[in-house]
Amino acid sequence: MRSRDYGPDAVAQAARQRTPRPVPEVEITAELVVEDPGTGFCGAVTGTEAGAVTLEDRHGRRRVFPLAPGAFLLDGQPVTLVRGRTPVPAVRAARVPPGRTASGSVAVVGARARVARASRIYVEGVHDAALVERVWGDDLRVEGVVVEPLDGVDDLPAIVDAFGPGPRRRLGVLVDHLVPGSKESRIAASVTSPHVLITGHPYIDIWQAVRPASVGIAAWPDVPRGQSWKEGVCRALGIATPLDMWRRVLGSVNTYADFEVGLLTAVEQLIDHVTDYGDPGGPEATDG
Repeated sequence: MRSRDYGPDAVAQAARQRTPRPVPEVEITAELVVEDPGTGFCGAVTGTEAGAVTLEDRHGRRRVFPLAPGAFLLDGQPVTLVRGRTPVPAVRAARVPPGRTASGSVAVVGARARVARASRIYVEGVHDAALVERVWGDDLRVEGVVVEPLDGVDDLPAIVDAFGPGPRRRLGVLVDHLVPGSKESRIAASVTSPHVLITGHPYIDIWQAVRPASVGIAAWPDVPRGQSWKEGVCRALGIATPLDMWRRVLGSVNTYADFEVGLLTAVEQLIDHVTDYGDPGGPEATDG
């Protein structure tokens, strides 16, 4: 005989409701962007290794997280990242989404370029200026900040004196190969004005601050000391002239994701310095 039907088994139903739904698996692919819910860190996958994944946010900051089940959020939902059959040693960072500039900043729609302010950013040469413009140009025009190339930094103290920095006339300087003990570091240390910020990157030349994968090479070649670095790179890569290589380098940069972290950090610091006047009124009272 069948027992009387008392309806659904409430205990079994509650048990089923408590059973967590399976977390979907997502294969790590190029340009995948996820969030670590514990820290709120959101970034693109830039590399994987056994049991870990490296994420990079839009500011170029990188952090390594374990590949644990359900450890990440994708579009707000928990997922488990899994490595595909083909290893992903270096996944390119995410494309800049709509409404963002090439630097990853929020785009100001319909804004006109501001009349140039007194503050400036100096870089070592025309290649440096072109690459900075490539990524931060929209941001700098909104802020009214001009980037000017120098012919090296050997005469930097005199150049700074001639500029005449002040509270509303700030100066930022981007220096190549700014590492402890270098000639560039000694020159930078000789500039002591509080209205001047000197930052730099560790690369011998601004070209080297472009990620090799963006240029389509495995790595930047090692060039023996005493040789022209750019010419040495061309010889190693089989490029006819430095001009040909420069066109390739410039054409490979589209967003902040094409730069190494060292350059990203240095330029962002300079922009913050030359646009921070310490009061809500900004510089307009004196330099329009």
